[in-house]
Amino acid sequence: MRELRAIEATLADLFEGRGYGEVATPTIEYHDVLEQGDPGGPSSYRFFDETGATLALRGDMTVPIARLVANRFDPDEAPFRLRYSGRAYRPVTQSGQLREFRQVGVELIGEPGPAGTIEIVELLVGALDAIGLERAVIGLGDADLYRQLLDEMEVDGPARDRILDCLIAHDLVAIEAEAGDLADLGDAERTAIVALSNLRGGADVLEKARTIGGQAVERASSRLAETYEGLEAAGLAGRVQLDLGLLRDLDYYSGAILEVYDPALGRPLGGGGRYDELLGRFGNPLPAAGFALYLERVHVAQAAQQRRSRS
Repeated sequence: MRELRAIEATLADLFEGRGYGEVATPTIEYHDVLEQGDPGGPSSYRFFDETGATLALRGDMTVPIARLVANRFDPDEAPFRLRYSGRAYRPVTQSGQLREFRQVGVELIGEPGPAGTIEIVELLVGALDAIGLERAVIGLGDADLYRQLLDEMEVDGPARDRILDCLIAHDLVAIEAEAGDLADLGDAERTAIVALSNLRGGADVLEKARTIGGQAVERASSRLAETYEGLEAAGLAGRVQLDLGLLRDLDYYSGAILEVYDPALGRPLGGGGRYDELLGRFGNPLPAAGFALYLERVHVAQAAQQRRSRS
């Protein structure tokens, strides 16, 4: 706990020094509020209150904060820079997952991209360096790429959901096999999806993506190119890897998405991205971006880095 608290304190000082004020939201929310914010997101633990209303444990921190800002903050005073540290809860769907975990992160609400995205990436790099994770790399992808690509291929219903699930899990074998059959995709479409999802690296991957063709690929490549150029200008591109196979399991993301990887751990240390449409679901549309780090995973990676430094 002493080590975990030290990580929290280091990040809190960094975020506060950059103008991100602390905010807290309830652990228990009305289930329909969480569904309103992320209807296709991970299912949450549900139960009933004394009146019979359905409650739920929050599955992440972003949806409750978006609700708070949309309902309680004056949009004329945007942008809002907020930080948080709190527990979230998700049912376990595969081995190695935690039912209860602590997230530490920030939300930048009211600042459109790519300027807002670049500020978030810069702060994320600073956070990783502050806790000694200089080897960690940030993956940068586009949340809309495959949704729009499947629209072009006229794939919908269960087949669409299955392919997106396979992409989230990076299960390319399933896309080429049963998911592709379910969607009645031809060889060319399957090959395009698999080829795109294997593209990662520097700016050159965007040119490779464009050779695959299609309006969805062109739109995503243009958005990523603009953001990546801004990161290069800010001296941050060396910590960022373009990853066209990146897709997150939270439906509120749109445009740029992020994941954090460290060689000491086989799972992401955290992630984030833009969610420009989320606050509008609560009646007050504002552009937004943010990231969260999983404190327990960060702790494991930090301990591995410290052992490596001593050896």
